[in-house]
Amino acid sequence: MKERLYPRASITPKGEKALRGGHPWVYADEVTSLSAIPQDGTPVDVFSSKDKYLGTGFYNSHSKIRIRILSRNANDTFDAAYWERRLRYAVAYRRTVMGETDFRCCRLIFGEADGFPGLTVDRFENVLVAQVLSLGTELIRDTLFSSLVTLLREEFGAVIDTLYLRNDVAIRELEGMESYTGFYTTEGLELRSETDERAASAADGRDFGTTAITENGIQYTVDYVNGQKTGFFLDQKYNRRAIRQISEGKTVLDCFTHTGSFGLNAAAGGAKRVVSVDISADALATAQKNADANGLSDIIEYVEADVFDYLKTLSETGRKGCPFDFIILDPPAFTKSRDTLRNAIKGYREINATAMRLLPRGGYLATCSCSHFMTDTYFKQMLHNAAEDAGVSLRQIEARQQGPDHPILWNVPETDYLSFYIFQIV
Repeated sequence: MKERLYPRASITPKGEKALRGGHPWVYADEVTSLSAIPQDGTPVDVFSSKDKYLGTGFYNSHSKIRIRILSRNANDTFDAAYWERRLRYAVAYRRTVMGETDFRCCRLIFGEADGFPGLTVDRFENVLVAQVLSLGTELIRDTLFSSLVTLLREEFGAVIDTLYLRNDVAIRELEGMESYTGFYTTEGLELRSETDERAASAADGRDFGTTAITENGIQYTVDYVNGQKTGFFLDQKYNRRAIRQISEGKTVLDCFTHTGSFGLNAAAGGAKRVVSVDISADALATAQKNADANGLSDIIEYVEADVFDYLKTLSETGRKGCPFDFIILDPPAFTKSRDTLRNAIKGYREINATAMRLLPRGGYLATCSCSHFMTDTYFKQMLHNAAEDAGVSLRQIEARQQGPDHPILWNVPETDYLSFYIFQIV
């Protein structure tokens, strides 16, 4: 092993076991000693209690995740060439697994799953939307963004003219960073500033901070400035496509529709009628625009309502009075911590049992969870219990997860967060 450049952090046997198992985090209570006080956001070498090298990672004294592992190779040097190589791996992987068309709108960087702690980058055609949630990555963001935009242009033929930062997330404060949003510009990359974007959007006749994309043949307007997270949920791309064939000839209830994606796919798949429900008037306004743009307004009705209340009211008519033979449940994450998991399970069970009661025998249900705390094991057990509550049996058609642009590392449970099932009610 070459002479080390970084301070040494010794960790507990518990922390060592996690690292040797492949997990990329060292928690604060697992660090036993430091050879020197590192500058927050800079690399430290991690050693076991028996002085064995385990890896190198970003250190942050503000965070419960004290060290985020970058590499387990003692010969790695974290210079611009290293980061360019890691970016090339990540982008080439997306180009391979997504294909030429879907590569135009996909997640290019998925944090630790790609070796970039706390970094998310989504591509929407010529727009990149990034979120930086770790201090170490924040300190090298100029190197990463310059290299990524150049790489996309020169090696993959993707001309990027906008890079927007959605760093409006509370977790940044836990990392000792401020929250903010804004257009990223730097000399030599020809990226739009806010002024440039306002002029371009006015010239194009579109709303400021929006861009048009096509997914599964459906056109969408993505609001990357004001929309949720990065503006569009790319992880359900292939799950949305999976419900199309089932939708043909059906009357579909699309719950928690947000900007309408599942309902639009159902309508495009030949549904007789779609009712899409969401509590957000702004989201429904965007969904209506999407329906208009795709010529599907005559098929889809948008309802502003709390889905729990809507399903409860619908259940009062009983199964015979329910007009739907296909229900789609795509709720937001009901839990973001283990402390609220029990209540989340109750919520999932309630909406799923109600949907199962409403559907006729032979009807169809698509249902999902997008929280890694709600593991697939918990979710499947909840579905068993909901089916028992509803007095039905479930015939599984498909079990799915997030798209491959959101890769799952088997030794990092946090990367495995989306469960998606399609059933027939029997």
